[in-house]
Amino acid sequence: MAEKLKSTLKNIGIPRFVIVTMLIVIYIAAYFLKLNVPRLLSDNLVRMGMNGIMVLAMVPGILSGTGLNFGLPLGIICGIIGGLISIELQMTGIIGLLVAMLCSIPIAIIAGYFYGKLLNRVKGSEMMVGTYVGFSIVSLMCIGWLVMPFKSDAIRWPIGKGLRTTIALTDFYDKVLNNFMQFTIFGVTVPTGLLLFFFMMCLFLFLFLRTKTGLAIRATGSSNKFSKASGIDVDKSRIIATVLSTALGAVGILVYAQSYGFFQLYTAPLMMGFAAVAAILLGGASAHNAKIAHVILGVFVFQGLLLVALPVANVIFPQGNLSEVMRVIVQYGIILYALTKAGGGQ
Repeated sequence: MAEKLKSTLKNIGIPRFVIVTMLIVIYIAAYFLKLNVPRLLSDNLVRMGMNGIMVLAMVPGILSGTGLNFGLPLGIICGIIGGLISIELQMTGIIGLLVAMLCSIPIAIIAGYFYGKLLNRVKGSEMMVGTYVGFSIVSLMCIGWLVMPFKSDAIRWPIGKGLRTTIALTDFYDKVLNNFMQFTIFGVTVPTGLLLFFFMMCLFLFLFLRTKTGLAIRATGSSNKFSKASGIDVDKSRIIATVLSTALGAVGILVYAQSYGFFQLYTAPLMMGFAAVAAILLGGASAHNAKIAHVILGVFVFQGLLLVALPVANVIFPQGNLSEVMRVIVQYGIILYALTKAGGGQ
């Protein structure tokens, strides 16, 4: 029995086991502190759905051998552009969200193609270059948002030039997925449409990775030499994976925004890639291997810790700003731990 437990802990990883246990303890503490645990769990499910697809976007890059996609802001910006086009066309409801996705995916495919070409030229330094690409595109778009020719009053500043920093989706497609088939059980509100869409994207990627192209991507990440010997075009497989990751990032930010209720421009996308990286690594992935299960577990645990730790700290430490300090420690401590696991250790 002891040997079996030891083997299980080794497979899970002791630090990861501690973090999951910490989440359970925080939820128990929230219950005894008379916090609204069903509401916290409801919010945890919402955050899981709204962040999940951006975490899922990490999987193709990891399996193809390009590593963790720190260039995720590139896909996020493609998604925001598609969303703004949808608003400009005055599209609302689920149709508005679908139009935003249909507009953003072709942009993401083009951007992902050139991003993939770049990563093929810097083999061995993909994550470093990806970070540079992510930071650079956000900085470039701080100028781009000022000159883009959108005319809608919902997008532009009422005085002067440029686009608003925050664009409300209240009159367009705010929470259309969250509210679809939503129900409440034991006080926990389940955002059925949001979770269904997330799991549908997980299923899509699961099936894609079992196609001929998907198997080629997995083989490329496992061994370049074996792939070349098998007649696989390694560079092409890496580009396809990068395009897929960028497109998932574009779709992911649209799902995130409709749940959040706003698009945030300028520097807002800058750090979103780091949270996605932290979540998938926390779920059990490494820089060389990732599964859909790692995405689901990672995003639930990561978002749960960020969500529950703050109200618990507010009750325990009601004076001063200690609760905010605790939130920062929890959030960036998780990211720091996750990034130290990028080499694939437990």
